[in-house]
Amino acid sequence: MTRHLVLVLGDQLDRRAAVFDGFDRGRDRVWMAEVAEESTHVWTHKARIAVFLSAMRHFRRALEQEGIAVDATELAAEPLPNEPGSLAAALLASLERDRVVGRMPERLVIVEPGEWRVQEALRGAAKQAGVTLEIRPDRHFYSSRDEFAAHAAGRTQLRLEYFYRPLRRKFEVLMDDGEPAGGQWNYDAENRGAFPKTGPGRLPAPVRFGPDAITRQVIDLVTKRFATHPGSLADFDWPVTPADARAALDDFLAHRLPHFGTYQDAIWTGEPWLYHSRLAQAMNMKLLDPRDVVAGAERAWREGRAALESTEGFIRQVLGWREYVRGVYWHFMPDYERRNTLAADRPLPGFYWTADTEMNCLRDALGQTLRHGYAHHIQRLMVTGLFALLLGVTPQEVHRWYLAVYVDAVEWVELPNTLGMSQFADGGVMASKPYCATGAYIDRMSNACKGCRYDPKVATGPDACPFTTLYWDFLARHEKLLAKNQRMTMQLKNLQRKPAADLRAIRRHAADLRDLFG
Repeated sequence: MTRHLVLVLGDQLDRRAAVFDGFDRGRDRVWMAEVAEESTHVWTHKARIAVFLSAMRHFRRALEQEGIAVDATELAAEPLPNEPGSLAAALLASLERDRVVGRMPERLVIVEPGEWRVQEALRGAAKQAGVTLEIRPDRHFYSSRDEFAAHAAGRTQLRLEYFYRPLRRKFEVLMDDGEPAGGQWNYDAENRGAFPKTGPGRLPAPVRFGPDAITRQVIDLVTKRFATHPGSLADFDWPVTPADARAALDDFLAHRLPHFGTYQDAIWTGEPWLYHSRLAQAMNMKLLDPRDVVAGAERAWREGRAALESTEGFIRQVLGWREYVRGVYWHFMPDYERRNTLAADRPLPGFYWTADTEMNCLRDALGQTLRHGYAHHIQRLMVTGLFALLLGVTPQEVHRWYLAVYVDAVEWVELPNTLGMSQFADGGVMASKPYCATGAYIDRMSNACKGCRYDPKVATGPDACPFTTLYWDFLARHEKLLAKNQRMTMQLKNLQRKPAADLRAIRRHAADLRDLFG
């Protein structure tokens, strides 16, 4: 008889997780399953599939080296007869085998999953099998689901700042004698720099992790089984073990954190990494503890190796935004996923899967996404996300694309960032206003407009930048709704100053663009 069957998912690769509390090697087993549905419920990028499978196999090997029994279901390069297609089906098949041989577990134990769909599927499987499912809190995060719910109770608005500051105080992060280090909580104003016209200069390349035997086996599997999926594996070098993840953190703290803040909103074509950390994937898979990330960044500042504005800007993303986004997800799901405040209904343009577009900024962001499974946050928000917002793409389509193509995408973090922050589909839960701008913003923050066939200053005619045309059309289409938002007052006043004939021409051109891209 097995006491506990401990379920470990691909985004829960943490040996210190609550599922291992009281683990008894003599009576407990670990269960891990690779199933096709986790790569096909959205048309998943090859690199995202590979990073999860490789990290899972490395974690399993580490457990087995400790003498822990692991029941494992592995994907093969070709589908096998009677292969379980989903996590629920794999769990039911495993439990049925246990029942036959007389080792049915008394209890299933799991840490809170990172996706509503997975949580409900496993609950359903446990109920069907007649086994208790114990869901334990995820200690990886600073704040629990219940703590966020208590924070949200009675509030008419949820804003990051009022969630982030208490966490700073509670965990004494960047605090001196009970006050924020440097005398202020927020250094956003110092963290909006663009590169000079000469560009970023020589950039410190992130540490690379060459594929070992396990990863090479996974790459071969993904190449064969998921051949029609988007993306490339030619440059695959993501961390897949805790040691890799720690090395990636140390590399970031030493070489890129000092300039992260200044240039966190900057874009430069052909440079996918710039000064960004590239740590979200490791944290979201639990290969890296966010407490180590935050402590390392604060230590770098206190030792004089990074400026306070860079350090606070980075810590805000980890201790603040990451925790806040997770809270929003679990507080509002499952209804949150269906929200569409702006009634957007256009299809996602096909070039999001190919990067085949004449718009330089989009071609660069999409091209690096398909190559690496990565784009930094400002490319996601103000290039790929902005275009979808202005065009009026159905937010659920945008959500499925982001979940599919980025290696760091787990639904708890991706969905609110996409539907709320990027597409304003939640009506202002995540963001106090839509993040909308003309092509002039991209021109100011990047070199993408240089040499582009479109002019960011022009809204109509053959040289008009689609971002600029669609921006004015977006304001006009949603003027009545946006007029209720005080933060949109200036933008709407600029719209109202447009001569009627100019606005009619812009809207005709926008309609042509929607036909072209739809």
